[in-house]
Amino acid sequence: MKLSRSGMFASILVITTAGAGLTACTPKADALPTVAALAQPDAATALLEARFNDLHGTTQPLSQWRGKIIIVNFWATWCPPCREEIPEFIKTQEQYGKQGVIFVGIAIDQKDKVQAFADEMGINYPILLGELEAIDLAKRAGNRLGGLPYTAIIDRNGKMVASEIGGLNREKLNTLIKPLL
Repeated sequence: MKLSRSGMFASILVITTAGAGLTACTPKADALPTVAALAQPDAATALLEARFNDLHGTTQPLSQWRGKIIIVNFWATWCPPCREEIPEFIKTQEQYGKQGVIFVGIAIDQKDKVQAFADEMGINYPILLGELEAIDLAKRAGNRLGGLPYTAIIDRNGKMVASEIGGLNREKLNTLIKPLL
């Protein structure tokens, strides 16, 4: 059986998480520490220096959002916790966008599937397409297990202040964002 490139990524992530004794795409959100301290010291720099194509094929540097509160979310359409948290991200982007908060989704998936999902959900924030580079970037930003979803928060000064593996709900998002406003 021949796997597509994104199918191969999905298989690697599933095998990785299954081998670690985890279920679904990630461990339970409360099973791992929720601190940016797990990230390498240059995690925010690595994130801000990253560049990925958007759904239109234009290369977008994450540094263009420097000075804002950047919530970088690594996700995939085939990941149930990822699909569950995106409506919360949409609502939170609406709530805090005018206050300088920007969500940036980095999808580890096929462009056509990401586009269809983004259209269906009405995603109101930038979606970038990542491949192996995105998995490596997430690991450098503290996602040691390589599970999805994975979210990193960078403050207005370019410092990574929080990271979370597993799905986020609105209450947790508010707790992470409000002190940064």
